[in-house]
Amino acid sequence: MKIFYGVQGTGNGHITRARVMAKELYAAGFDVTFQFTGRPPDKFFDMEIFNGYQHREGLTFNSDNGKVSYIKTVLQSKPICFIRDVKALDLSGYDLVISDFEPVTAWAAKVQKKNTLGIGHQYAFKHDIPRTRYEPLAELVMKFFAPVGQGVGLHWHHFDQPILPPIIETPELPSRIQGNKVVVYLPFEDQHAVIKHLLPFKDYQFHLYSPVPVASDHEHIVCNPLSRDGFQRDLYDCVGIISNAGFELASESLQLGKKILAKPLHAQMEQIANAAALEHLGYGRTMTEITPAVIEEWLHDKQAVQVSYPNIARVIVDWIKDGKPAMESEFIARVWDRVKVSPVDL
Repeated sequence: MKIFYGVQGTGNGHITRARVMAKELYAAGFDVTFQFTGRPPDKFFDMEIFNGYQHREGLTFNSDNGKVSYIKTVLQSKPICFIRDVKALDLSGYDLVISDFEPVTAWAAKVQKKNTLGIGHQYAFKHDIPRTRYEPLAELVMKFFAPVGQGVGLHWHHFDQPILPPIIETPELPSRIQGNKVVVYLPFEDQHAVIKHLLPFKDYQFHLYSPVPVASDHEHIVCNPLSRDGFQRDLYDCVGIISNAGFELASESLQLGKKILAKPLHAQMEQIANAAALEHLGYGRTMTEITPAVIEEWLHDKQAVQVSYPNIARVIVDWIKDGKPAMESEFIARVWDRVKVSPVDL
């Protein structure tokens, strides 16, 4: 089977999920072509697993100091370029088209009337999951940004809905953690302001990752450029993570039993809903603004949650091999029966 797989590359979460899916799709013998959009081609890193992927400009959301700007998003979009990319993408030679919320692939498939499968967290939002309020504009974006024929939604809990657990690597748990080591990943925030908020806590070692590296003159704050391997090493043995409320990183942190402090992007419905779900499930703490007082309270928290998720990428790949039968409630229940939630004393 030949598969065309489009991935939204604005954030790193979609790419992380695609890496796990790529491994299982290749192992199953599928011929897969990947396409990435949402950021300039020179801003992608550690992409070797995708075997000569395609790149198009696509669409992305504009953010400024931790807030999504819909006005800037519209003004900086290039609709003529987007339409040209959609028309230029020939999907005639593919048996299945998959979109992880990637609009060029989704709209090209829609125009060409191809069999389209959506896999990702965004497709869970068509179901009744925790959120703080109804936002008509955000709901329209969710519906029309990357439309698909069938969507497989992912979330940390089923909420009695037909959704699956996250697609993440399932590594062994660390044999020990560094009790004062904290990973900080707030790519949409002013990094100098983040460093300022971390300054008072000299008993902790902060490992800060950002798209544009900044300098730190403080021994307890280490600034790093984005690196998949380096980030994973630091995440593996840290005690917790301070991040925006992206889905994939929180999923990895839960799998490893890390405590979480999440600051959702303002006006970004998905991240606001993710923060609500973390609080609802008791899986992490959230903050609307970054302040030393909130950070201090979280640093002294000695409890976390470890959620053991099965290999959902393999579950989905096997389901595709079986012809994508209807996901009956029994199938969903069997998958969630394999999820184990355990308290962690730090």
